[in-house]
Amino acid sequence: MIRHLHVTQEHYDDLIEQLILNVDRAGYRFDTILCLARGGMRVGDIFSRVYDMPLAILATSSYREAAGQVQGDLDIASFITKTGGDISGRLLLVDDMVDSGKTVVKVVEHLKKAYPAVTDVKVAVLWWKACSVLKPDFYVEYLEDNPWIHQPFERYDAMGIEALRKLHANQVQK
Repeated sequence: MIRHLHVTQEHYDDLIEQLILNVDRAGYRFDTILCLARGGMRVGDIFSRVYDMPLAILATSSYREAAGQVQGDLDIASFITKTGGDISGRLLLVDDMVDSGKTVVKVVEHLKKAYPAVTDVKVAVLWWKACSVLKPDFYVEYLEDNPWIHQPFERYDAMGIEALRKLHANQVQK
Protein backbone atom coordinates (compact mmCIF):
# COMPACT_ATOMS: atom_id res chain seq x y z
CA MET A 1 0.00 0.00 0.00
CA ILE A 2 1.38 3.40 -0.98
CA ARG A 3 1.43 6.03 1.73
CA HIS A 4 0.25 9.52 0.76
CA LEU A 5 2.00 12.62 2.06
CA HIS A 6 -0.14 15.78 1.93
CA VAL A 7 1.88 19.00 2.07
CA THR A 8 0.44 22.39 3.01
CA GLN A 9 1.58 25.59 1.34
CA GLU A 10 3.17 26.74 4.59
CA HIS A 11 5.16 23.51 4.96
CA TYR A 12 6.14 23.62 1.29
CA ASP A 13 7.51 27.17 1.66
CA ASP A 14 9.39 26.12 4.82
CA LEU A 15 10.99 23.20 2.97
CA ILE A 16 12.24 25.55 0.24
CA GLU A 17 13.77 27.86 2.83
CA GLN A 18 15.42 24.90 4.58
CA LEU A 19 16.86 23.71 1.26
CA ILE A 20 18.32 27.15 0.54
CA LEU A 21 19.91 27.18 3.98
CA ASN A 22 21.31 23.65 3.45
CA VAL A 23 23.06 24.79 0.27
CA ASP A 24 24.32 27.91 2.03
CA ARG A 25 25.65 25.98 5.05
CA ALA A 26 27.52 23.64 2.71
CA GLY A 27 29.26 26.67 1.19
CA TYR A 28 28.43 25.70 -2.39
CA ARG A 29 28.78 28.71 -4.66
CA PHE A 30 27.11 28.45 -8.02
CA ASP A 31 27.04 30.55 -11.17
CA THR A 32 23.68 29.35 -12.49
CA ILE A 33 20.43 28.21 -10.90
CA LEU A 34 18.63 25.81 -13.23
CA CYS A 35 15.19 24.51 -12.33
CA LEU A 36 13.35 21.65 -13.94
CA ALA A 37 9.89 22.65 -15.02
CA ARG A 38 7.35 22.10 -13.72
CA GLY A 39 8.17 20.66 -10.29
CA GLY A 40 11.27 22.73 -9.70
CA MET A 41 9.89 26.08 -10.80
CA ARG A 42 8.64 27.22 -7.40
CA VAL A 43 11.84 26.01 -5.74
CA GLY A 44 14.00 27.72 -8.38
CA ASP A 45 11.99 30.93 -8.17
CA ILE A 46 12.68 31.29 -4.45
CA PHE A 47 16.38 30.42 -4.91
CA SER A 48 16.56 33.07 -7.64
CA ARG A 49 14.95 35.71 -5.42
CA VAL A 50 17.05 34.95 -2.33
CA TYR A 51 20.32 34.87 -4.29
CA ASP A 52 19.28 37.74 -6.60
CA MET A 53 20.32 35.71 -9.65
CA PRO A 54 18.57 34.98 -12.94
CA LEU A 55 16.70 31.69 -13.07
CA ALA A 56 17.36 29.26 -15.90
CA ILE A 57 14.50 26.92 -16.78
CA LEU A 58 14.62 23.54 -18.51
CA ALA A 59 11.31 21.91 -19.31
CA THR A 60 11.11 18.17 -18.78
CA SER A 61 8.15 15.83 -18.72
CA SER A 62 7.74 12.19 -17.83
CA TYR A 63 4.69 11.94 -15.54
CA ARG A 64 1.95 12.34 -18.12
CA GLU A 65 0.05 9.06 -17.83
CA ALA A 66 -2.68 8.10 -15.32
CA ALA A 67 -3.31 11.70 -14.25
CA GLY A 68 0.38 12.29 -13.69
CA GLN A 69 0.97 9.25 -11.50
CA VAL A 70 2.79 6.96 -13.95
CA GLN A 71 6.25 7.77 -15.27
CA GLY A 72 6.57 7.44 -19.03
CA ASP A 73 9.30 8.36 -21.49
CA LEU A 74 11.30 11.44 -20.60
CA ASP A 75 11.10 14.51 -22.82
CA ILE A 76 13.81 17.16 -22.37
CA ALA A 77 13.33 20.53 -24.05
CA SER A 78 15.86 21.47 -26.72
CA PHE A 79 16.75 24.78 -25.07
CA ILE A 80 17.20 26.34 -21.66
CA THR A 81 15.50 29.68 -21.06
CA LYS A 82 17.66 32.18 -19.17
CA THR A 83 18.49 35.85 -19.09
CA GLY A 84 21.81 37.29 -18.01
CA GLY A 85 24.43 35.32 -19.88
CA ASP A 86 25.42 31.82 -20.84
CA ILE A 87 25.02 28.56 -18.98
CA SER A 88 28.50 27.95 -17.62
CA GLY A 89 30.58 27.29 -14.53
CA ARG A 90 29.03 25.77 -11.42
CA LEU A 91 25.36 24.91 -11.84
CA LEU A 92 22.80 24.26 -9.12
CA LEU A 93 20.04 22.04 -10.52
CA VAL A 94 16.85 22.38 -8.45
CA ASP A 95 13.70 20.32 -8.50
CA ASP A 96 10.98 19.39 -6.04
CA MET A 97 12.07 15.77 -5.61
CA VAL A 98 14.03 12.83 -6.85
CA ASP A 99 11.54 10.02 -7.16
CA SER A 100 13.06 7.34 -9.38
CA GLY A 101 15.98 9.71 -10.03
CA LYS A 102 15.97 8.82 -13.73
CA THR A 103 14.97 12.32 -14.84
CA VAL A 104 17.81 14.02 -12.99
CA VAL A 105 20.37 11.47 -14.18
CA LYS A 106 19.35 12.01 -17.82
CA VAL A 107 19.23 15.80 -17.42
CA VAL A 108 22.75 15.88 -15.96
CA GLU A 109 23.98 13.75 -18.89
CA HIS A 110 22.23 16.13 -21.28
CA LEU A 111 23.78 19.19 -19.62
CA LYS A 112 27.30 17.77 -19.81
CA LYS A 113 26.91 17.12 -23.56
CA ALA A 114 24.99 20.26 -24.55
CA TYR A 115 26.76 22.77 -22.27
CA PRO A 116 30.48 21.95 -22.11
CA ALA A 117 31.15 25.26 -20.30
CA VAL A 118 29.36 23.83 -17.25
CA THR A 119 32.15 22.67 -14.94
CA ASP A 120 30.11 21.27 -12.04
CA VAL A 121 26.51 20.24 -11.40
CA LYS A 122 25.02 19.83 -7.93
CA VAL A 123 21.43 18.71 -7.34
CA ALA A 124 19.13 20.25 -4.70
CA VAL A 125 15.63 18.91 -3.97
CA LEU A 126 13.02 19.09 -1.24
CA TRP A 127 12.40 15.34 -1.10
CA TRP A 128 14.71 12.39 -1.75
CA LYS A 129 12.87 9.11 -2.03
CA ALA A 130 14.64 5.88 -1.10
CA CYS A 131 13.69 4.30 -4.44
CA SER A 132 15.84 6.83 -6.31
CA VAL A 133 18.88 5.71 -8.31
CA LEU A 134 20.48 9.06 -7.43
CA LYS A 135 21.36 10.66 -4.10
CA PRO A 136 20.98 14.44 -4.43
CA ASP A 137 23.76 16.68 -3.15
CA PHE A 138 21.28 18.70 -1.10
CA TYR A 139 17.84 17.71 0.21
CA VAL A 140 15.54 18.44 3.12
CA GLU A 141 13.58 15.25 3.72
CA TYR A 142 14.60 11.65 3.04
CA LEU A 143 11.51 9.52 2.49
CA GLU A 144 12.31 5.88 3.21
CA ASP A 145 8.80 4.61 2.42
CA ASN A 146 8.50 6.38 -0.97
CA PRO A 147 5.11 8.04 -0.42
CA TRP A 148 3.08 9.69 -3.13
CA ILE A 149 3.48 13.41 -2.42
CA HIS A 150 0.48 15.72 -2.81
CA GLN A 151 1.76 19.27 -3.19
CA PRO A 152 -0.45 22.27 -2.40
CA PHE A 153 -0.79 23.52 -5.99
CA GLU A 154 -1.86 20.15 -7.42
CA ARG A 155 -5.49 21.08 -6.89
CA TYR A 156 -5.20 22.92 -10.22
CA ASP A 157 -4.14 19.81 -12.15
CA ALA A 158 -7.66 18.57 -12.75
CA MET A 159 -9.56 21.79 -12.10
CA GLY A 160 -9.93 23.26 -15.58
CA ILE A 161 -11.15 26.76 -16.34
CA GLU A 162 -14.85 25.92 -15.99
CA ALA A 163 -14.41 24.62 -12.45
CA LEU A 164 -12.35 27.69 -11.53
CA ARG A 165 -15.06 29.99 -12.89
CA LYS A 166 -17.69 28.10 -10.91
CA LEU A 167 -15.61 28.23 -7.73
CA HIS A 168 -15.19 31.99 -7.99
CA ALA A 169 -18.81 32.57 -9.00
CA ASN A 170 -19.88 30.76 -5.82
CA GLN A 171 -17.47 32.81 -3.70
CA VAL A 172 -18.81 36.10 -5.13
CA GLN A 173 -22.37 35.10 -4.25
CA LYS A 174 -21.50 34.46 -0.57
